[in-house]
Amino acid sequence: MNRQKTIVRTSIIGILANVFLAVFKAVVGTLSHSIAIVLDAVNNLSDALSSVITIVGTKLAGKKPDKKHPYGHGRIEYITAMIIAVIVLYAGVTSLVESIKKILHPETPDYGTAALVIIGVAVLVKVILGRFVGKTGEKVHSESLIASGKDALNDAIISAATLVAAAVYLIWNVSLEAWLGAVISLVIVKSGVELLRDTLSLILGERVDGDLALAIKKTAASFPGVSGAYDLILHSYGPEMTMGSIHVEIPDAMNAAEIDTLERQIVDAVFHEHGVILTGVSIYSRNTTDDHAAEIQETVRRIVMAHDHVLQMHGFYLHEDKIQFDVVIGFEEKDRRGLCDQIIAEVQAAYPDYQLGVTMDNDMSS
Repeated sequence: MNRQKTIVRTSIIGILANVFLAVFKAVVGTLSHSIAIVLDAVNNLSDALSSVITIVGTKLAGKKPDKKHPYGHGRIEYITAMIIAVIVLYAGVTSLVESIKKILHPETPDYGTAALVIIGVAVLVKVILGRFVGKTGEKVHSESLIASGKDALNDAIISAATLVAAAVYLIWNVSLEAWLGAVISLVIVKSGVELLRDTLSLILGERVDGDLALAIKKTAASFPGVSGAYDLILHSYGPEMTMGSIHVEIPDAMNAAEIDTLERQIVDAVFHEHGVILTGVSIYSRNTTDDHAAEIQETVRRIVMAHDHVLQMHGFYLHEDKIQFDVVIGFEEKDRRGLCDQIIAEVQAAYPDYQLGVTMDNDMSS
């Protein structure tokens, strides 16, 4: 079963389960005058609506690329997740307002056996649903399903708390309903804020996953003649469309035909092994016939790497009277440009007869 069908099927199961729970909780909550149970029912309805939006978003994201959107429509899934976050946040704020009203004007709850049984069933259903949806989301790389799975497990905890409140009331005749409703509302608000934050982070563009970056670089560097892979940049156009570029270091004696063949091999290997489309494989030339270049490179490396927050030096090449290299400075360094200028000054002092070409790279990937 393909990814889209899996997400839709899982979402439908979530809708059915949440509507079932919402109806029973709403009836029981109303009859027992339990604001906590009623708010839990509202939360189930918001979960069902989220699943509907997930289905719609998945369908739209699955549309084929067109002239206006040549990279496809996969980023719609991120927009879908953002809409779900807003819905969850709204439901939490609304519930909090109602809970505060009940704190100010309390009603005495009336717990019956049926109410307690239904709440217990809800806990069990939410645990099973949460684990199923979450694992499915991880398998198909769906942020919406992963978030829905976590939300369902949170709901199970909330429903279990309602049982505790019922037990407190039945044993000590102390009503915690309104206060528990407020706690539930705050949990919902927190969930909405976190989901919104994570989704906005995806839209803005996140750092490349460390394991994936290292795996791609390892693949690129596995070909004969390639002594290193650097400057990996990836752009996500949805969970199933990732494109990017990379630099590889090769001997300066390679000709254009050999380089062309190598680039094509790297692109094919990275796509088949990692599902990533490399739109560009750029070249760093490595000195292979000049022993003096190796000595200068080692001295320059010691100067560069002696500084804190310098992560890497690469792309070194000596051509006649010009020294070229790239330096990667971590974001922990407050004045990255200033540190780069200092490094340039120190290298220039060590080799005053050479012209320097130094590029400061961003710490884009591991």
